Amino acid sequence: MQRRRFLQHGGIALAGLSSALPGAALATEDASRFAEAPPLAPIQARPDRIIAISVCTRPFRAAGPRIEVERLGLRTLIHNYGHGGSGWSLSWGSAALAVQMAQPMREKHDRRLAVIGCGAIGLTTALTAQRAGWRVRILARERPPEVRSSAATGVWSPESRLCAAVHATPAFADRWEAMARHSFRIYQSLLGLPGHPVEWRDGYVLSDQPFGQGGSGEDDGEPEYSEMESERLRDLRPRSQTLSAGQHPFPVPFARRYTQLMFNLGAYSRLLMDDFLRNGGEIETRGFTSPRQFASLKEKTIVNATGYGARALLGDESIIPVRGQTARLIPQAEVDYGITYVGHNLSVVPRRDGILVQAQAKGDFGNADATPDRAASEAAVARLAALFVK
Repeated sequence: MQRRRFLQHGGIALAGLSSALPGAALATEDASRFAEAPPLAPIQARPDRIIAISVCTRPFRAAGPRIEVERLGLRTLIHNYGHGGSGWSLSWGSAALAVQMAQPMREKHDRRLAVIGCGAIGLTTALTAQRAGWRVRILARERPPEVRSSAATGVWSPESRLCAAVHATPAFADRWEAMARHSFRIYQSLLGLPGHPVEWRDGYVLSDQPFGQGGSGEDDGEPEYSEMESERLRDLRPRSQTLSAGQHPFPVPFARRYTQLMFNLGAYSRLLMDDFLRNGGEIETRGFTSPRQFASLKEKTIVNATGYGARALLGDESIIPVRGQTARLIPQAEVDYGITYVGHNLSVVPRRDGILVQAQAKGDFGNADATPDRAASEAAVARLAALFVK
């Protein structure tokens, strides 16, 4: 799946609503009156309301995440990195798999475990290890909000740039599904907590032409990605609804409404950090330039959760940077919906800490440049503003 088809990656699946039960037509009609969404508050999309522009580098690996054990002298190194754009979405399931691989070492050695990295994967791995009985220390050069994963959009996207289609074997798909479902169960347990670290939000997919009839667009250099979510995780989200012109306020002829799981990354990261420290965890600010430096650690078992940093640390050139930039607008409490505009390179996420406006540029695949491009973000905000012109 190419970047130009990214909104299909959001897992917005079509489904017909039908029933053979007596009185089904009346029940559907009555339900539709209650299901009607309230009027949408307009987004104040202006360049002067941009309060931050963030750039992240997704660590894409054509073969998918590296989650495996490696012997390193007297130490055991468990790799847990290379999740592309699915780091937050798969983090708990990926952590469970990594900790399971580490458990035999706990029986042979002591209960101490080191986690290298303090991003989405590092934090959830550390917490999962604590729950499995390990004494955990995180070693990282940065911590939230400075880590790369803090610049993510924060939406449930367990298949986003996960792997190239050629590597999506049945065994890989089974492993991925298990990670996604485990993560999803954890996220449901976090709903309703103070700060709203995780919540469900509605959104609208907009298009100038009928869905499924758009052209393929230019070749952007990205590989064909796997397409597993719509089939394997269909039961984990509500079905999208096709809307008529009178059922939405946007100046486009075609629209769908969907519901998506979303993370408020500021509150969520703070929750993870607080839980880790409350459980007796330690965090040490420390960087590594070579795996040989792991020999100085007191822990015999180490989890490498360095994300894109593993490219330099391990010399792993299978990790390809995929640049992503978001502009954050001043939050509006009344704006509780997202937007994806097909063919206009526009995606909006209504987080509590601001309204994120994302735009993907041609040439972002393989681009490790983290320098913000304000002109690109202002152009995306202008495209968003055009949706609210009367």
